[in-house]
Amino acid sequence: MDYGAISLLPTALVLCLAIWSHRTLESVVAGSILAFVIMDGWSFADRLAAVTTEVLMEETTAWVILVCALYGSFIALLVKGGGSYAFGEALTRRLGSKRGSLLATWVLGLFIFLDDYLNSLTVGATMKAVTDRFRVSREMLAYVVDSTAAPMCLLIPISSWGVFFGGLLEKNAVAAQGEGINMILAAIPYMFYPLLALVIVPLVIVGVVPLMGPLKRAEQRAEASGDLGVFEDDALTVEPAAHSRTSVFFLPMIALLGFTIFPEVDLLRGVILGISFTLVQYLVFGIMPAGELFDTCIEGLKSMVPVLSMLLALFVFVEANNAIGLTDYVIAGVEPYMTAALLPVLIFITMSVVSYTTGSNWGVIAIAMPVAFPLAQAMDVNMLLVVGALLSASGFGSHACFYSDSTVLSAQGAGCRTYDHALTQLPYALLAAVLAAVFYLVVALA
Repeated sequence: MDYGAISLLPTALVLCLAIWSHRTLESVVAGSILAFVIMDGWSFADRLAAVTTEVLMEETTAWVILVCALYGSFIALLVKGGGSYAFGEALTRRLGSKRGSLLATWVLGLFIFLDDYLNSLTVGATMKAVTDRFRVSREMLAYVVDSTAAPMCLLIPISSWGVFFGGLLEKNAVAAQGEGINMILAAIPYMFYPLLALVIVPLVIVGVVPLMGPLKRAEQRAEASGDLGVFEDDALTVEPAAHSRTSVFFLPMIALLGFTIFPEVDLLRGVILGISFTLVQYLVFGIMPAGELFDTCIEGLKSMVPVLSMLLALFVFVEANNAIGLTDYVIAGVEPYMTAALLPVLIFITMSVVSYTTGSNWGVIAIAMPVAFPLAQAMDVNMLLVVGALLSASGFGSHACFYSDSTVLSAQGAGCRTYDHALTQLPYALLAAVLAAVFYLVVALA
């Protein structure tokens, strides 16, 4: 059934509720319920239950839940073992200012490019031990972390993002079999949004781009009163430990990254073996007794429960939007206005809006590709430019959406409320998006 403009209502409800209540999880659940009520009336609970069960049984959902939960355990081990504290102490001795601590956060994010989940959680949880000492608001820390995580995963396609989008390019016959990653590499100069988002971060830190709106107020609050905006449920607080030394941080991190990369990129294998290595290291060097080690792992898992709940609600909401036909409706509405000159910018703007409003960074792009690529071929538009526009739109949705996985995890890592993080970083995400749209228009007209 074609629901037309009615398909916009669930997403509109989510955004309105989130802005009114400042509560993201409840808003997303309400949006899902409304979508199923529209489709099934008072029998909505049957489909809601069925879709939730199907989502839980999907391999992708199980993978995300396992990876995020185990990252919680891994980070808890780094924190409780004193590794994060020692790393922060070492950096603090070399950094003499707020600006230096934020630039160090940005640089660290450039190196952890395998996955935005790993980047958001690890960099945030580690660097708040440094930035807190310079009265950096947690919202500022979350902005720097989030604006580095997803962009880097797009620009360095040896990541979960690169594997996914490379496979889609091959599936849509835009890239030859086995050449998807190479096509993404060739499209990097046209990924204007992640490039701009990444560059704007240090410009904000050094003051070339001024602090704006809620982020400016958060920084003024932190400077004036020392109130950093710490979320009361922040479970990953970095504290000194008896065995605080940098090896307790670096060896587990090197093990995690090594096991993740070799022999091929596998985040779940990497975190399982990374935790195993850390447990053995801590036991051998007497950093923590066995009982405390396993208690720490459990505490780390518990700390991720709010995040996992949010991710499950998001996946159900994405399925609800797919069922009600939101993405198809928006694409069909814009398609008549697409010309060779306007195609890249309209693709970027349209899919950015859909990705932002639905919280689906990958799914909506997968739906758009079978429409966008044939149009590009028919109009003889540079295919790399279209690929760059689609992936940039995905990056914007991941970065800017109030309830996207990247936003939720960045807030969790930095220890601030999800809504506060989303609101404070939005002006900078919109700035990068506007500039990216201008670039797409100029390049297509050139």
